[in-house]
Amino acid sequence: MNILVLNCGSSSLKFQLIATDLERIEQNADQRLASGMIDRIGGAAILNFAVEGQMMEKSAMPIRDIPSALDAITKWISAQSIEGINNLGDIDAVGHRVVHGGEHFSKSVLISDDVLRAIEDCIELAPLHNPANVKGIQAVREIFGKALPQAAVFDTAFHQTLPEKAFLYAIPYQLYRRHKVRRYGFHGTSHRYVAYQYRMINNIPRENVNVITLHLGNGCSIAAIKGGNSIDTSMGLTPLEGLVMGTRSGDLDAAILEFISAKEGLTIHEIEMLLNKQSGLLGISGLTNDMRELLAEMEESGDRRARLAIEIFCYRVSKYLGAYLAAMNGTDSIIFAGGIGENSPKIRAMICENLKWFGITLDESKNSAHVGGREGVISTEDSRTEICVIPTNEELLIARDTVRLIFNKI
Repeated sequence: MNILVLNCGSSSLKFQLIATDLERIEQNADQRLASGMIDRIGGAAILNFAVEGQMMEKSAMPIRDIPSALDAITKWISAQSIEGINNLGDIDAVGHRVVHGGEHFSKSVLISDDVLRAIEDCIELAPLHNPANVKGIQAVREIFGKALPQAAVFDTAFHQTLPEKAFLYAIPYQLYRRHKVRRYGFHGTSHRYVAYQYRMINNIPRENVNVITLHLGNGCSIAAIKGGNSIDTSMGLTPLEGLVMGTRSGDLDAAILEFISAKEGLTIHEIEMLLNKQSGLLGISGLTNDMRELLAEMEESGDRRARLAIEIFCYRVSKYLGAYLAAMNGTDSIIFAGGIGENSPKIRAMICENLKWFGITLDESKNSAHVGGREGVISTEDSRTEICVIPTNEELLIARDTVRLIFNKI
């Protein structure tokens, strides 16, 4: 089966075309056929498309909205020589990353009218994300017809196993009862995939998976996974809570909002945008939200604020690791994933420096060798807890869930 995976954002649309089926999933023989991204939707958009194994095609053109972006992608696919794809009729289903499923969804689902309405009901919980997801689903119906199977794979679903003591905030309980104000957690697709890969690598049953997973990229989160289930995670009602991220502040004193409002004359909405778009690594450094650039600045010029941003980032991760080691009463493995987690030995080393008291130690040579999608153990032989790198692949999980749903295997 050929599955088109879509990740619709407010101003971007990422896609992958993946050939997979139940047999390929069992044999881990899925094949990515093409991938790409359209950025800056709503103006002069930047398009980066590639057939697997070929050079990336870069171009620019005005793209008004998500439906126009999907139209550009499908026209490009139709014009390529892609194995098994002669026309759009050879696409068997579409899988969507949907950011917020609220308490409605604890697993991936095939999209019906009722499911679409439930996703729309969660818009107030994710006003920056779910509207784009809904537009993507509707655009697929317009281009491919309503009969084409579509699946929704939710960022929040994996964390629906959190116990009340982990997901409730210490605010009046009626705010949860009335408005469902609680911790939902995000990056669930990534955390779930990494935990699954750990299980496959170690050939153990799901109930024996006791790990802490770190998704470190432009967005960052940590999850405590016990018995194969998420029991705690750093992101909350929205993706703003938790670790320091590329442009997000992570944890902060809630009273800061009123203080900034009074001092700067900003509205709550403007402060929310400041905390989501102008904070984190970018806000501290004043330079960039790209960890690679910050590391280069720190090493080449000794820039003080670049160093400070990196140190705060690593310190926050270390603190959460200590908390989650306590929450789990120990873990079998600490797993790094995401763009930073998979490719930055320096950041991994700085994070793990504060774990030595626990008897958790990094092997310097192994750590340095694991970049560019290479998975494996990076801890010393005598480390009390294993540390490893497992590259995430959210798109593959979405494609696999779509196939499983079609064959009623979820």
